[in-house]
Amino acid sequence: MDLNQARFNMIEQQIRPWEVLDPKVLELLSVVRREDFVPLAHKALAFVDMEIPLGAAPNQVMLAPRVQARMLQDLAVQKTDKVLDIGTGSGFMAALLGHQGASVLSLETDAALAAQARANLQKAGVHNVTVRQADGSQGAAADGPFDVILLSGSVAEVPAVLLQQLSVGGRLVAIVGDDPMMRATLITRSGDNSWTTTEPWDCTAPRLSGFPEPSRFQF
Repeated sequence: MDLNQARFNMIEQQIRPWEVLDPKVLELLSVVRREDFVPLAHKALAFVDMEIPLGAAPNQVMLAPRVQARMLQDLAVQKTDKVLDIGTGSGFMAALLGHQGASVLSLETDAALAAQARANLQKAGVHNVTVRQADGSQGAAADGPFDVILLSGSVAEVPAVLLQQLSVGGRLVAIVGDDPMMRATLITRSGDNSWTTTEPWDCTAPRLSGFPEPSRFQF
């Protein structure tokens, strides 16, 4: 397989049609080697429009390329931004964020995935990302505030504790809702106690571990 041609096809056939047109994002996707963050058993799927399994649990996946690219574009990461990445997985999104921001703290509940992500990031030469095994649902208040928070998976709702960890002007992106109806949600902190929310596109994704599900019980 010609990896460079496969990468080019991924960008042109999957990512651009999903309204990812920011030249900085497209350039980054052509430079950061996605295949180096895919488990060896699934290397042939690195550029396919699908979620790639990363571990034994069904929610341990690498999100589809177009979803990762669109989230990255929505976050509009700046060189001075301090970033919190929740759900490290293989470390690919953390690598992309590391290239764009000043520093990245990436949280992963699974110890084996966290270790693999560290190895992947080191091999890729990304040195401004710290991977920590931790429950991402609580964020990392002691390390904040953050200019950018990314949830690499879906949640029923965004916990208020994460919104409080955004700096004023900071952005959070998550996939929110219940299968089969979820929406990408961009929340911007506009003041000390005010946030604005937009839901720019539809998407589904596996649940992030550790995030609470609201009670479905009704009389």
